[in-house]
Amino acid sequence: MTDVRLLSDNWYRLHSTTFDYLGDDGQWSTQSRESYDRGNGATILLYDAARRTVLLTQQFRYPVYINDHPDGVLLETAAGLLDDDDPETAIRREAIEETGHQVGAVTHVFDVYMSPGSVTERLHFYAAPYDASTQRHAGGGLADEGEHITVVELGIDEALAMIEDGRIQDAKTIMLLQWSVLRGPFAQG
Repeated sequence: MTDVRLLSDNWYRLHSTTFDYLGDDGQWSTQSRESYDRGNGATILLYDAARRTVLLTQQFRYPVYINDHPDGVLLETAAGLLDDDDPETAIRREAIEETGHQVGAVTHVFDVYMSPGSVTERLHFYAAPYDASTQRHAGGGLADEGEHITVVELGIDEALAMIEDGRIQDAKTIMLLQWSVLRGPFAQG
């Protein structure tokens, strides 16, 4: 790196970086990129295999609202930043805060860079069963963090139909729902 400039440190960090890059042709070139560093995160699909249901969250997302989403309210898997925790600890914390369910055993599904062209975040994907015995409270997120989350239970078939008709548009949620029927708790045979 030949130059790193901090452009913003308001909520997360936006950097402009100039660096030298060795291309496949063996030639060096000087390039400049902006990157948004918000930290790494984790997400979890809560599922009830016996009842064929999933537990999602619903909340307003300003960035999608200003990018042509009609009301900015997305259906999503529970998720959050790692902060200073390891991914599994963080997702257990987020699951109880957002959904009210204290999960037991979790399955690590995969890790993904969600928007590698501009955002540094790596998201750790998990899944865990839930039922009436795992519920500790109504969920809804943390008021002191400005969260206004609604917990939504859906049948897996309805959730998949909602991907098809555009009612579910969140990438992490789509990925975990598709995993759940391809290789996860709702996979056939």
